[in-house]
Amino acid sequence: MHLVYAAITLMFLQQPSMPGVENSVGYLASGTSIEPKTTSESSSMIHGSFGNWTLMFHANAFVVDVQQSGARGRDKFFSTNWLMPMMTRQSGRHSVTLRTMLSLEPATVTKRRYPLLFQSGETAFGLSIIDGQHPHDFLMELTGRYDFRLGERSQSFVYGGPVGEAALGPSGFPHRASASENPLAPLGHHQQDSTHIATNVITLGLAEGPIQVEASTFHGREPNENRWNIDTGKPDSFATRLTIAPHKNLSAQVSTGRINNPEVTDPKLDTIRTTASVHHNLQFSSGHLSSSFIWGRNKDLKNRARRIFNSYNLEVTSKFLRRNWIWTRIENVDRDRTLLPVTAQSTGCRLCGVLGAFVENRFSHVVLGPDGTPITIEEEPIGRTQAYTLGYERELPIGFSWVNAGLGIQATTYRTTAQLSAVYGNRPTTVALFLRLRPAGNMAEHMRQMHQH
Repeated sequence: MHLVYAAITLMFLQQPSMPGVENSVGYLASGTSIEPKTTSESSSMIHGSFGNWTLMFHANAFVVDVQQSGARGRDKFFSTNWLMPMMTRQSGRHSVTLRTMLSLEPATVTKRRYPLLFQSGETAFGLSIIDGQHPHDFLMELTGRYDFRLGERSQSFVYGGPVGEAALGPSGFPHRASASENPLAPLGHHQQDSTHIATNVITLGLAEGPIQVEASTFHGREPNENRWNIDTGKPDSFATRLTIAPHKNLSAQVSTGRINNPEVTDPKLDTIRTTASVHHNLQFSSGHLSSSFIWGRNKDLKNRARRIFNSYNLEVTSKFLRRNWIWTRIENVDRDRTLLPVTAQSTGCRLCGVLGAFVENRFSHVVLGPDGTPITIEEEPIGRTQAYTLGYERELPIGFSWVNAGLGIQATTYRTTAQLSAVYGNRPTTVALFLRLRPAGNMAEHMRQMHQH
């Protein structure tokens, strides 16, 4: 087995980059997004060979117990997880990569959401999810990528498939090194990187030295509530992204796109999304430090109205002294009035006023009209909410060389407007205790040797 790894390493040392893992710009994190090149030097990915193909496998799983305080707080035991088998083959200037990403969250996140205070987006049981995060689809990615090497540090590529990631936003949060130990989604997910699962994606790109330019078309509708199927829909949205990596430890991207009809609850709504982010990765003898600063902005277009939502996210994660992890996530996000309880006065429903018919379905809030149908509440901005997260994890000596396990805890506090504080309470908190599992990996050392060479 060591001879096989040595042969693979020697083959890659003779190349400017490792196909399917990185290009001249940096590390291929999710879809066609780029993180700093040194990110691969701490990756937990497994790689091997089968004939002329290079096989790779990456995965991450959290078994989580969430406890929340405040009037809207909930508790839940669930698991967030994903696994990603890949294979790539190179022949001269050509390389082909096949990628699949799967998640068991449709089964391990029950009732179609887990608690996440101040979060909104997508639906559960036909209602907009409020104070919760939806599970990922079982099939998160099913794509192929073809690269043609134009020169030693330049290449063109085409990427696509029935489920993939559009060229819009930073790397999806499940793949960011700066968020690797955080089991929960960021509040700015739907302003920053929600198109990391999109339908019928086609992306064309060109990488030249430290610069990558790409453009995508894709179906704009968010995944439906059937998380086990493959959604359909013709490409009707588009995006473009510019990525620059001036140093092996640094990358940055700016992207924009038009997402047509993303929400099933508001089918006439289109969104212009603009994002920018900077990512940094620093390796040291006993670990590494990864950080991201992300800005995302949605401009909703409907009936000549312009609704603008901004979100800001600072993530820092560090592994130190071999087995210890510490991280933080600081967010500042615009929220809308769907987070507020709906009163009968705001709907003009006399029957609701008499009966006080306010229905709370765990995370979704809706007023029922006289005929029993839900009444839609417009997503008008009402102010900003800040979330401050701090976490620690200790890797466990479980005795299996092929798996890496860690036991962690993180706490989040919030600051919000007076209007929302009247609903959530003055000091709502979230505490998550979790067990993290992932492959031990064998690729990091190969990547360090290749970069030194």
